[in-house]
Parts: sequence; C-alpha cells; structure tokens
Amino acid sequence: MAEPRVALRAAFRTLFAAAPEGVALLDPAGSVIDANPALRRMAGEGLRLGRPATGLLAAADRPALAALLVGVGEAALRAAPAGDSDAEWQITVEPLPEGEMLLRIVDRRTERRAEARLAEAGRLELLGRLTGGVVHDMNNLLAAIRGSADAMRAEGLAPAALAELLGIEDAARRGSALIGQLLAFVRPGEAAPGLLRLDAAIEDLVPMLRRLLRTGVRLELALDAPGAKVRLGAVELDQLLLNLAANAGQAMPDGGRLGIATRLVANEAVLEVRDTGCGIPPEAMPRLFEPFFTTRALEGGTGLGLATVRDIVAGAGGRIVVESEPDWGSCFRIHMPCFEAEATGVAAIVQGPVLVVEDEAVLRRLAERVLGRAGHALLLAESAEAALHLLERAPVPAMLVSDIALPGMDGRELARRLRGRWPGLPVVLTSGYPGLREELAAEGFQLLAKPYTPAELMAALAGARREPVTA
Repeated sequence: MAEPRVALRAAFRTLFAAAPEGVALLDPAGSVIDANPALRRMAGEGLRLGRPATGLLAAADRPALAALLVGVGEAALRAAPAGDSDAEWQITVEPLPEGEMLLRIVDRRTERRAEARLAEAGRLELLGRLTGGVVHDMNNLLAAIRGSADAMRAEGLAPAALAELLGIEDAARRGSALIGQLLAFVRPGEAAPGLLRLDAAIEDLVPMLRRLLRTGVRLELALDAPGAKVRLGAVELDQLLLNLAANAGQAMPDGGRLGIATRLVANEAVLEVRDTGCGIPPEAMPRLFEPFFTTRALEGGTGLGLATVRDIVAGAGGRIVVESEPDWGSCFRIHMPCFEAEATGVAAIVQGPVLVVEDEAVLRRLAERVLGRAGHALLLAESAEAALHLLERAPVPAMLVSDIALPGMDGRELARRLRGRWPGLPVVLTSGYPGLREELAAEGFQLLAKPYTPAELMAALAGARREPVTA
C-alpha cells in the first residue's frame, strides 16, 4: 500500500498545488494525509496532518462533516471553520478508488459579504419606500395643521389664545423641518433645495425667532423683496437665520434691537441681519467664518455657527459682507441670486373653476376654505378617476391643483390627460418631494411642496397663471 499511496500524494500535489480552493487528501478513516497550499493558508494552525478532518471545523459543525465523510446526509456542507465562526466554508467530498477521499473547501467569505451587502441594500430600499410613505402622510397632516391655524388666526383671537396658536404653528414648522431632514437622509436627490420665497419663509420663522431672543431684545422686520426666490431649502434658511439671531442675542446681554430686512438690488436678493450689540473685535474679523473659531469659548461657543452660515450662503451662490464697530453693533449683509420677483398683491381670481384633486379630506377642506375665501369657484374630487367623471358634466376648469400621490391614477397622469384636452391648462401639483421640481417643470407643471401654507397655495396659483405652458 505504501507505493500507491506515495504515488497518490505525488499526483495530488501536482494536480492541486495551484488550485484556488482548499483541497485535502483523506485516508479511509477521514484523517488528513496531505493538503494543498490554499487549504494550508485557509486553515492555518487548525490543519494537522494525520488528524481527523473534522478538526478543521467549529465544534458545532463537526458531526455534519463526519456524516458527509461516511456518505450520509447532504452532498455538500456549509460550515464555519475552527476559530472563526463568522466565516463560512462550502465543503464537498469525492471518493477515490482505494478508499481515500478528496475534500474540497471553498471559502464563501467574499460571496457572503456580497450577499450581506445586497441584503442591506434591500433593507435600505425598503426603508426608503416606507419613509416615503411616512413623509407623504406627515406632510398632509402638517399642511392641514398649518392651514387650520391660519384659518383660526383669521377669526380673531384673544391674546392668550393667539399665543397658543403661535406654539402650534411653531411645532408644525419644526415638524416640517424634521421631515425635510429625514427625506434628505434617505432620498438626498429629492430633498435638494429648490427655489424658496424669501420673505414668506422669514415670516414663517418669526415665532421661533421671538422665542430665541432674550427679554429686552426687540425684533424688527423690514421685508421688501415680495415674491423674490432664492436657491435655498427652508431648513437651510432656518439654520442661517437662527445662527445669526443667536449670535446677535449674545452680543446684546442688556437688550437692543435685531433687525431683519430684505430688498431687491438688480438681480440679487439682499438679506440683512443687523444688531445693536457690542460689535465684533477687529482682530476677530479675518477669522470670523473659520470652523471652530469663537470669541465666546467661555460661554460655550463652538465656532460652528458662522461656518455653517458661510457654507449655506455659498451653496445658494451668494456672498456675505460683514460690517461691525465696537458699541455700534454688527450687520451681516447676504447677497444671493434672485430667480424670480413676483408682483405684489393678492392673485387675481381665476376666470373659471379651479379643479382641486386631493385624497385627504382635511386638505380638500383647506383648499375649499382658502380658495373659496379668495373668490375662486371650485371643483373638488378625491381621486383622478372622480375628477374625470366630474368633468363630464362640469364647466371646463381654468386650473388644476392636484396631489401627485393619489389612489389609482396619479396626479401627473391626470394632468397629462387634461392637458391633452385643454393644452393651455395651468397645472399645480403638490408633493412632499422637492426633488421633483425640475422634472415637473420640464412638462410645464408647477410644484407646490408639502406642507404648504395658505399663502403659498395662493402664490402657487398666481405663479401657474403666469408661467408659459409647453405643449
């Protein structure tokens, strides 16, 4: 038997020396006679010639290999190697003529990692879809809350009730910001900043600014850029103004005035934030926007606020000019490209009914109240199919305002069908995903991002009437 076994080992080494998988020659009892270099690298100290092959595996998997060696059980085995329970080997056994066996081992570590990555990608995709549904529902709820708060304000409230209403509006606005941050995390392309109406967004932030400022600091607004749009997200504008307001408040420990003003200069929107505080030390001016540079380290300053402001303004294609003198105060003057300046005043009444399609009853009521109060005739439907049925016996609509996410046919397809019948029909589509703006604009549709205020709804109607419609 010695000579045949020697010849067998020589043939084994010749055939499997360069094989990428691990291969071992076993005697009829299942002990290791020889192993190729690949298996020696895979098994390391766990490989012992003359010892049972089952010793290559973790204790829990050894009985399964023992069964495989005697021809019992599955034709192949997946098991963990000794000393590495996170790895996985795929093992097969082939009988040889003299009773010996050929053990083949493929390390599935790379394949297993790829499978894990695919599984993780699948979980993230599912998370993205679930998050999209949550964003849609939350935006509908927040739009309803903001609309209802606006309606309550119009009724006239006692000071105490008005203060509570401000808290409700503030919570809704902050909820909108959180939803925006969540959307930015799971769908970054869809949360990219669009065009923001500067004055309206500042007015929405006023309640939070008043709460941020300490007693004795008076907030003064002079917003004179009606309809001006800048390339910012609402959350970014909030960060910008809150950081500047917080710094100004710290510079006025004994009280003072914080002024926020806007104006139009040529093709720019100018935003000024001015305080009557102690001013910025001249030696600090050159380093003002450096990350982690602060003149208030002892008061807990991090030096990140103005760096954040600089990055936000740069992202909007703008620039910052700072003026400051001791005991005079500071002025941060921000210049940003202006993408549109709309005419002032309430939008003219659309000649003909506005078709509003929204599956959320509370938002249909909001549209009915806001648009009806402005003098618009309305056609209301809870789905695209219901809208088409309604139009069979209703006047020709002068405008379509529709949610994109509807049961059955979606709002975009409805808009396409109605445009097919009335090519010049103005269309406003509502959605919680600002990233759709450019895609919709290519079809001549205007996006109204959710959650929206009554003022934003009215402005969207006015904008849709002025925007050219592509055939």
